[in-house]
Amino acid sequence: MEKVELSPRCPIRTTLELLGGKWRLVIISSLADQQLRLSALKRKIPDISEKMLIQELKILTENYLVERINFGEVPPRVEYRLTEAGKKALPLVGSMAEFASNYEQDIRSL
Repeated sequence: MEKVELSPRCPIRTTLELLGGKWRLVIISSLADQQLRLSALKRKIPDISEKMLIQELKILTENYLVERINFGEVPPRVEYRLTEAGKKALPLVGSMAEFASNYEQDIRSL
């Protein structure tokens, strides 16, 4: 995995590169209120494999949306939290949840 190259000519594509996929917004949403250890994140997102969770966290960390905090203890203790840039994605998560709710209601009324 490589760091995402930002494209100033296409902000939608940049957003999709940073936040697209099945899990990134779910991870960001899970970190909205608190910093969590990997095991706690896995419990909050039970459908994701540990390998995929680690991979997505690495990408989010490399793109400065999530911060990895290593406490330097034995046994190792690592926690993840949103950066200020990551927190700016939270309104997008809220808008997407609202869209999904409205969409479901619209479909039911057909």
